[in-house]
Amino acid sequence: MAKIKPKSTATSSMIAKNKKAFHEYLIEERFEAGIVLQGWEIKSIRAGRVQLTDSHIHVKNNEAWLFNALITPLHSASTHVVPVPAGTRKLLLHRREINKLLGKVDIKGYTIVPLAMYWKGSRVKIEIAIAKGKQLHDKRQASKEHDWKREKERLFKKS
Repeated sequence: MAKIKPKSTATSSMIAKNKKAFHEYLIEERFEAGIVLQGWEIKSIRAGRVQLTDSHIHVKNNEAWLFNALITPLHSASTHVVPVPAGTRKLLLHRREINKLLGKVDIKGYTIVPLAMYWKGSRVKIEIAIAKGKQLHDKRQASKEHDWKREKERLFKKS
């Protein structure tokens, strides 16, 4: 009789990543949050029609909200619900995490940005971070460091 493989509990696959956030911000602390979605949004996410590039997070009335995350509806989306591609979506966080976010955002220069959206089991999770905006010279320095790492890898590969 064939052995049955146990299902992996740590299955997570990336849906979308906000690469622009890593260039624009210094990431200080990361959090995992659930997200409240409708049926048509889940179907679009399964099809990979998500963009996080211009999205941001605000905390209002002790609730975290995701703004401008673009979830493009499928053509086969339900007809009785009007899809809003760039609508606001509620994030699910613990009270102490929301308080921590509020404490940091009150400091000048800090913001909350989404970094990635991924599957954790059968649920969609979003990785958010407390971040501080980079200055132009910080971006140049990071670019120089990245280029130097790539050049160093090439040199070691040749020798």
